[in-house]
Amino acid sequence: MADTDLIEMRRDLACALRWAARYGLHEGVCNHFSVRLPGVEERFLINPQGLHWSELTAGDLLVVASDGRVLEGRHTVEPTAFFIHSSIHRALPEAFCVMHTHMPYATSLTVAQDAHLEWISQNALRFYGRVAYEDAYNGLALDAEEGTRLGHKLRGADVLFLANHGVIVRGASIAAAFDDLYYLERACALQFNALAMGKQLRVVPDEICKRTAQQMSGESQQAALHLAALRRILDREAPEWADCA
Repeated sequence: MADTDLIEMRRDLACALRWAARYGLHEGVCNHFSVRLPGVEERFLINPQGLHWSELTAGDLLVVASDGRVLEGRHTVEPTAFFIHSSIHRALPEAFCVMHTHMPYATSLTVAQDAHLEWISQNALRFYGRVAYEDAYNGLALDAEEGTRLGHKLRGADVLFLANHGVIVRGASIAAAFDDLYYLERACALQFNALAMGKQLRVVPDEICKRTAQQMSGESQQAALHLAALRRILDREAPEWADCA
């Protein structure tokens, strides 16, 4: 791929990470976003271990090989990040971008018995038919087998709720994956707020869920506009974010 393409990919991913922190979707210096890079060799771009997302620059991101070698970058890769992301990218070549977070409202659904995303809001309906659930928690993902298991769970789904853990979102672009991550947390927050009112949930009928999800399925332009707006704000407020050095 051209150097300019890799630079823009670095900037898009750095922007997504910075805004995930601004939106409160991060957790400490944990969690990770990755992008599969084109080419003969299996490799991907990922955020490094130990840096807070609010301080990351495009140049801090790592290019990592499928065996865990850091091919480009001055930092190290976090072990669970490598095993989760390398396995998912290998199992699902169409998973261009993979985002894993412990964002609070979505993760809350993973710690309650039999809790699922309910079809009660327009934000939720964009995920109708696109969600899967992993109901077994096996501890930290410190081997390829665990990463592969999660990858198989994502077949046919763009969102995976991980029991007692967090969520994984995959997308055909950085903008699409980040837009889904943002709206997933918003949908889960609306669900919790509605439950806190002590009222019965107003569940949308399946046929309307299906129609609305189809109407929203072509919103890649809106996702790109979202990310572009976030880049402009960073340009004004924190111009160092785009530094690739």
